[in-house]
Amino acid sequence: QVQLVESGGGLVQAGGSLRVSCVVSGGTFIRYDMGWFRQAPGKERAFVASISRSGANVDYADSVRGRFTISRDNTKNTVYLQMNSLKPEDTAIYFCAADRYYVSRRPSDYDYWGQGTQVTVSS
Repeated sequence: QVQLVESGGGLVQAGGSLRVSCVVSGGTFIRYDMGWFRQAPGKERAFVASISRSGANVDYADSVRGRFTISRDNTKNTVYLQMNSLKPEDTAIYFCAADRYYVSRRPSDYDYWGQGTQVTVSS
C-alpha cells in the first residue's frame, strides 16, 4: 500500500516563504515521477510542479515559475516544494502525487495521492 504524507503547510505573510514536504512509503520511490497540485476553495485541483524520477526534469505552472522550486531526495523517499515570494492567491490545499508511468500535468494521470496540507498566505 503506497502512502503519501504531506507536511509543512501553515500560515505565512505575503512575500514570505514556506517549504512543504511529502514522504512516500510502501513503494519504490525511485520508480515514481512526482507532482505537486493545489486546490483552492471552489476551484478545481491545479498543477503546480512536477519532477522526474531522477530529478533531472522539472516542470512548473506559469503562475509559480521563478518562485517555487520542486526537488526530491531519493535516499529519503521525499519530494519537496520550496515556495518563495508567496502571494495570497497561492492559498490552497497542496497535494503531492505519484505517477508510475510518466511525468504529467494532469491530475488524472497520477496513481497515488496524499491527504494534502493547507497553505494560507495573508495579505
